[in-house]
Amino acid sequence: MATRPSNRKRNQWTVELLAIQPVHRILEIGCGPGIALKSCAAKVSEGGVVGIDHSEVMVSQASKRLAGEIKAGRADVRLVGLFDGSLEDGTYDRVYSLNVFQFFLDMEEGFRRVHECLVSGGKVATTYQPRSKNPTRGNALEMAASIEKTMKAVGFVGIERHELLFKPAPVICVIGRKTEA
Repeated sequence: MATRPSNRKRNQWTVELLAIQPVHRILEIGCGPGIALKSCAAKVSEGGVVGIDHSEVMVSQASKRLAGEIKAGRADVRLVGLFDGSLEDGTYDRVYSLNVFQFFLDMEEGFRRVHECLVSGGKVATTYQPRSKNPTRGNALEMAASIEKTMKAVGFVGIERHELLFKPAPVICVIGRKTEA
């Protein structure tokens, strides 16, 4: 995952769409080996980043990749899930994921939890690229429509869809904002 150029490109594209500011606190759901998290950490001089993953292997790789940032107190990598109760409500300016939300049994509950974690005005970004056999743009757009509908249902506003042309199917990122209090 960490060495494939296509993964690096998807991760960097998503990080750029987040419009990160130096003071932001950022949460990545399913941080994998920490590629995107490392890019985020480079942008937050006063804030910080937290990556969560359910895989011990991925947490280990991400922890090694972000060792300097962890030592400096600007990063944390945790072996936890979104629903285990260890994430702080109303804390994060940005919450994002890459090819994660399609695995949730209840996508609405996942986005509801993300909504709780965000500060007022905070943003969520969910990037998706179909990984099935013979994926199509239609597959990507179908998932994007489902994500948009779910985001709206839990209260996100200003929903935007971004598309990165890729082979064999495009990468889609859906971004929503938690309303200001």
